[in-house]
Amino acid sequence: MAKILFIDHAGTSREVEAKNGTSIMEAAVQNMIPGIDADCGGACACATCHVYIDESFLSKLKDKDDMEDSMLDFAENVQDNSRLSCQILMSDDLDGIKVTTPESQ
Repeated sequence: MAKILFIDHAGTSREVEAKNGTSIMEAAVQNMIPGIDADCGGACACATCHVYIDESFLSKLKDKDDMEDSMLDFAENVQDNSRLSCQILMSDDLDGIKVTTPESQ
C-alpha cells in the first residue's frame, strides 16, 4: 500500500494508505479527508476533487487528458500543479505523494 499525505489549506496534515489502483479521491473519501467533496463520484464530471500536487511528484503522473483539463476550468484558484484527484491512480511510484486541498471547492 502507498501512502498519501493530505495537507489542508490551513496546514493540517493527514496521512492515509491506499491500495494500488485506488484514486486519490477514493482514498480521501474513504478516510473522510476534508476539502475533497467528490460530488460526481469520480466520473470526471465536476471539479470538486481539485487538489494541488507537490511539485516533486508531477513528473510521475500521467498527463491530464482533455476531459480533466476541461473540468479544471470550473475549479477555483487553479495553478500549474492543479489536478483532479479522481484521475490519479495510486501506485508504488506515488508512495508518499503530498496533496494539498484548496481553501474551497
